[in-house]
Amino acid sequence: MPVRTLTLAMLLAMPVAQAAATPQDLVAAVNAVRTHGCGSRPAVADALRPDARLDRVAAELAAGRELKDALQSAGYRASQVAVLEATGHPASIQRSLAEGGCKDVTDAVYRDLGVAQGNGDSWFVLAASLEAPAAGESAAVGEHVLALVNEARADRRRCGLKRFGAVPPLTASPALQVAASAHAEDMARRGVMDHAGGDGSTPAERATRAGYAWRNVGENVATGQSTPEQVVAEWLDSPRHCENIMSADFTEMGVAFASNAGGVYWAQVFGAPQP
Repeated sequence: MPVRTLTLAMLLAMPVAQAAATPQDLVAAVNAVRTHGCGSRPAVADALRPDARLDRVAAELAAGRELKDALQSAGYRASQVAVLEATGHPASIQRSLAEGGCKDVTDAVYRDLGVAQGNGDSWFVLAASLEAPAAGESAAVGEHVLALVNEARADRRRCGLKRFGAVPPLTASPALQVAASAHAEDMARRGVMDHAGGDGSTPAERATRAGYAWRNVGENVATGQSTPEQVVAEWLDSPRHCENIMSADFTEMGVAFASNAGGVYWAQVFGAPQP
């Protein structure tokens, strides 16, 4: 789950006392920036929606609690979160958000908003809710991930410091699909993203267990992404995961997801069979 945290501080000489911002003032300040645009960022037509769960998250952050714990306590499953903290009176908060928080406030991926005040600061939690794919869509999701991966493999690409030329497309492997499904479900059951299985198994051992006679095996895992587009994009942004996707050593692939109350877990298993 990508998280951005930014503290926005603005010091102004105030010749007269001003009333503290109300929650309504804070919501209005964020949406004024969002719906008008700021800097070089265009306006976003949809205002952020106040969410009582995120209000609780913001209040717990103001009290010093960790974001992950606050989200879990509030029952909000997020695929992406931005946390902004501003200091000032109502007259200065909007300007502070426009100058320091413009990128996040005008990011259309965020749909929900929570606000709170604590120790003289104003806290803003912008979030996109995590909506896991339906279990019945697993076949379609797998086909979509494979198509996105093959689209990436069709072009030259740089993965960190390594450059890769275009490589042949991967084909779907039923056995690797079994291995991917087992590991995704295992991660969701344990609430842990890891290449090691709950029984200590490695990706190669799980592929063998699924009946895959392999020459090469590799694996990507992820958590917190709600769509094929998001998970593939984040794998491609990570050099090691990108290298697996672009490797000519692999010819086949299986991919699966599983979810629990806290999030979605993805397993992508690559392989090349024995001759």
